[in-house]
Amino acid sequence: MKKRLLSGIKPTGDIHIGNYFGAMRQFLDLQNEYESFIFIADYHALNQIQNPKEMAQYSMDIAKAYLAIGLDPKKVALFKQSDVPAVTELAWIFNCLTPMAELERAHAYKDAKAKSNPINMGLFDYPVLMAADILLYNSDVVPVGQDQKQHLEMAQDTAKKFNRIFGETFKVPQELILKDVGAIRGLDGRKMSKSYKNTIGLFDDEKTINKKSMCITTDCRRADEPKDIEACSVFSLHRLFSTEADIKKLEKQYCEGSISYKESKELLAEKINKFLNPIREKKAELDKNPKLVEKILKDGAEKAAAEAEKIMKEVKKKIGVA
Repeated sequence: MKKRLLSGIKPTGDIHIGNYFGAMRQFLDLQNEYESFIFIADYHALNQIQNPKEMAQYSMDIAKAYLAIGLDPKKVALFKQSDVPAVTELAWIFNCLTPMAELERAHAYKDAKAKSNPINMGLFDYPVLMAADILLYNSDVVPVGQDQKQHLEMAQDTAKKFNRIFGETFKVPQELILKDVGAIRGLDGRKMSKSYKNTIGLFDDEKTINKKSMCITTDCRRADEPKDIEACSVFSLHRLFSTEADIKKLEKQYCEGSISYKESKELLAEKINKFLNPIREKKAELDKNPKLVEKILKDGAEKAAAEAEKIMKEVKKKIGVA
């Protein structure tokens, strides 16, 4: 039998190419190797999105994005976190086993505290709900980036603690480190992020891509001056959409000063649009058939809930409430 993979994504804004190259593409590559459970983490997003229309729209857009890039609902259970109520029930049980001191060490909490940002219980308790997400479906592996390892480690510790107190119940999932594609640079040269408003959207139309490409920050070197490929955000984005041969050619042009930034940006826009065209077409089809997307999410939730029910039945028996 295939091992089980679990991952989620928060619906906190428009999906961009950083999301795609940083994680989504790799989930797509893994769908044939693992039995995958991919959830839309709407309860996690409630810390940031407290507008019902936005929450619903972003959640639906994530579902469409996964389907548009090629996720196969016959191979992958795609569902909304909120459609499996057992996850919050399990989170409460885990809350009763989790020391506050452990949550105070969580990166998100420490970062918010250091910046004097408002902190609610959802943010503070974020790792516990995530542990419930991870453990509820008997996951074998959880894809994570280096900056997310702490959350998985806390889930592993929770599983071990529950097993130690109440008897062997939870599988201890292992990390699956995603291929490091490096930070995807945004329009302003910083890491591409919704919070920076510097993204290139996965569903942006051709005109928007052309406009955004021309807005990418560069230095002031003339067209005939050699250019630094490592410092250039335009060149870094070319790497995502170009063949090895194309990159070598472009690198030579940069080093010789035989291409201007304007020409490089126009070429980049052309490549991005070519890459996004089939995704846009699939998204347009899904826009016309929202009931299909809803059915895929419903079917995924039913599969996830069936697995959750098995775990919760055992958990309740172990803790003495059933």
